[in-house]
Amino acid sequence: MRTTTPHQHSPHAHGPTAHPHADAIQAQVLDLDAKVMADHVDAVIEWMPVRSAPTRIVDLGAGTGAGTFALLHAFPDAVVTAVDSSAEHLKFLRYRARRDGLDDRIRTLQVDLDAADWPDLGRPDLVWASASMHHLADPDRALRTVRDALGDKGLFVVLELSGLPRFLSPDTPEGRPGLEERCHAALEPSTSARMPHRGSDWAPKLTAAGFEVAAHLALDVAIDSTENEAIGPYALAALTGLRRAGAELLTTEDLAALDELLDAASPHSILSRSDLTLRTTRLVWAARRPDTDEADEADEADEADEADEADEADEADDPFSPAAEAANCERVLGSGRHGLDSAV
Repeated sequence: MRTTTPHQHSPHAHGPTAHPHADAIQAQVLDLDAKVMADHVDAVIEWMPVRSAPTRIVDLGAGTGAGTFALLHAFPDAVVTAVDSSAEHLKFLRYRARRDGLDDRIRTLQVDLDAADWPDLGRPDLVWASASMHHLADPDRALRTVRDALGDKGLFVVLELSGLPRFLSPDTPEGRPGLEERCHAALEPSTSARMPHRGSDWAPKLTAAGFEVAAHLALDVAIDSTENEAIGPYALAALTGLRRAGAELLTTEDLAALDELLDAASPHSILSRSDLTLRTTRLVWAARRPDTDEADEADEADEADEADEADEADEADDPFSPAAEAANCERVLGSGRHGLDSAV
């Protein structure tokens, strides 16, 4: 599949950041992510099983606005409430909105999504949460809050990452092959402790919160640096984050190899490499509040056809089976669309 996603433990979804400088660094990372992932975000938006074009949208954990502006572009009659804990991120988002003449279609709210009480989000037709839910200490409470706020026919879309992105091939760099995987392995225990919900299957959580999962999509992403000039800077930002977080955990040899990759003046700088490939997996769930009337009709139909369905049911009939998801991914995104290959 063709896609992207680097995420350096962003605090954009909850809690205050350590200091403004950290916010500025994270804003740069989010901006690079937006440049790399733009086509894929557009493809996911087109895939969403909305019943009608939403006019009231909430972007939870909006960061610097990658999802916000993609949604505004896709739905020209919509107004978006961008929610984030970072004042700096929201400041940048408002600046861009003014620059692009969209400030009348955007409302910003600085909110800690782990707080017990959120400000009024209105009655949105669509709630979008991209790479933000796994940061929450209590995502179950947040999911229930979203369910209560969502309009009757509204949709909640959760986009998450299965893990942090990779950029280097296993046999690089020269002299220290496997460097990137060793760095991730060294940091995994502390990363999992901070973000225990990263990589989770959100379908059970959505169901427990009172949603019905309408659709699920898995996108395996691989983008070469020759295809997108932002991959190099993105890899630099991601590996800089690994270097900072792994200062006390990595061997002296691995730290030296990382330093050489991060040295812009070095002939082995990450920015000079032409063999980078961004590799990651993005998982998407679309859920809505149960429609009572539709649910009753479905129950009656199920009872009438129960015997036949028991005889005929197999994996091909399961809309969430690997085969069905692969077919859906191919149908919606296609190998010729947005440069995506379809694999689930």
